[in-house]
Amino acid sequence: MTISRYSRDDIISRGKAYGSAEGVMRIREAVRQNRLAVSETVLEQASRLDVMAGQKYGDASLWWVIAAASNIGWGLQVPAGTRVLIPSSIEQIAEIVE
Repeated sequence: MTISRYSRDDIISRGKAYGSAEGVMRIREAVRQNRLAVSETVLEQASRLDVMAGQKYGDASLWWVIAAASNIGWGLQVPAGTRVLIPSSIEQIAEIVE
């Protein structure tokens, strides 16, 4: 039995694209088409996506949402100077990946 890294994300676990490359692509496409409200920041110092997700959404396991929106790979540590897009609403993400 395979355990998904996303299985703990109760907020967006309903959709069939949840936890998949398809879900990540849907988020990226929504950003490209301006269908997803995001705030943009350029990191002044190295940061961790899980810490950012914990601060924004109250759940560090949602780090992959920020990675997907920012077109960042799967590394948690992000170097200074990186442009990061943080989706404003996790509920909007749920609608996109369903």
